[in-house]
Amino acid sequence: MTYNPDWVEIQQELGKGQTPQDRPDLVTRVFRAKLQDLKDQIFKKKIFGIVAAHVFVVEFQKRGLPHIHLLLILKEGHKIKTADQYDKFISAQIPDKSKYPLLHELVVKHMMHGPCRQHHPTNSCMQDGQCKYHYPRSFISKSMQAKDGYPIYRRRNDGRFETVRGMKMNNQWVVPYNAYLLMRYNCHINVEVCSGVKAIKYLYKYIYKGHDRCAVYIESGDGEKIIDEIQNFQDARWVSPPEALWRIYEFNISEMQPLVINLQLYLPDKHSGTQILKLHT
Repeated sequence: MTYNPDWVEIQQELGKGQTPQDRPDLVTRVFRAKLQDLKDQIFKKKIFGIVAAHVFVVEFQKRGLPHIHLLLILKEGHKIKTADQYDKFISAQIPDKSKYPLLHELVVKHMMHGPCRQHHPTNSCMQDGQCKYHYPRSFISKSMQAKDGYPIYRRRNDGRFETVRGMKMNNQWVVPYNAYLLMRYNCHINVEVCSGVKAIKYLYKYIYKGHDRCAVYIESGDGEKIIDEIQNFQDARWVSPPEALWRIYEFNISEMQPLVINLQLYLPDKHSGTQILKLHT
C-alpha cells in the first residue's frame, strides 16, 4: 500500500501554494490513520478471513513518501487456495467502465504497470532488457495455480484498453488488486496470494536490516585541493522528513504478531548463548 498525495484528507489541509512534500507531519499522520483503518478491516472485520499471524514493515521512498508491505498468514480453513477464491478476492483486469465507473477510474489511475520493455526501456523495473515483474503478462481465461506455487490470475482478452502514460494498455498490464480495498483507500494497493517463503524472508530482511545509509564525500572548492579520503568520507544515515516525523510520533515502523523473542540460556559447562529458546507471546 503506497501513500497517495492526492488524498482529500491531505489536499483540504494544505495552505496556499503548499504541496504534500511541504507538510511531512500531515503526510505521516494521514498515512498512519489509513494504515490503522486497513488493520481494522483485516483483523477486526476479517475481510480475508481469520488471521493467525502477520508482519508488516513501513518504508520510505527517497523523496519521503511512505508505503507498507503487509504479510498475512490465515488460519486453516480460511486460506485462499482455489481458483474461485482467487477470483473472489483478487482481480487483474480492467473493470467494465459502464458498470463500475469509479473502480475503472481507480484501476487505470493506480494499478497499471509501466510502460516498460521496448516501450520504455529505461523504466525502473527493467533488468537486463527484461521487466523484473514479468509485464506484460499473458492472457488467461481462468485463474490457476502455477508450478512454482504462485497463482496466475485471470486476464481475459476482452478487447478493453486504456491509454495510460501515453501508451494503450490492456489487461496484460494490470497489477493484481482487491476491488474493495482499492475503492476504500484510493491508492496503489497491490494484493496477491503468496505461497512461498521468499516473501517472508523479504519482509524480515527489512525489519532487521537497520537504518538506510548513504556514503557522503565532501570537498572544498577553495584553494589547493588536498585529497584525504579517510578524513572526507562520511558514513551517514538517510532520514527523510516523513520518516523523522514517524519516529518522533513514536509510530511503529514494523509489527509482528505473534511476537518471537530469543532468550539465551546458560547451561552447565557450556559457552554462553549456545542454546536459544524461542518464546511465542
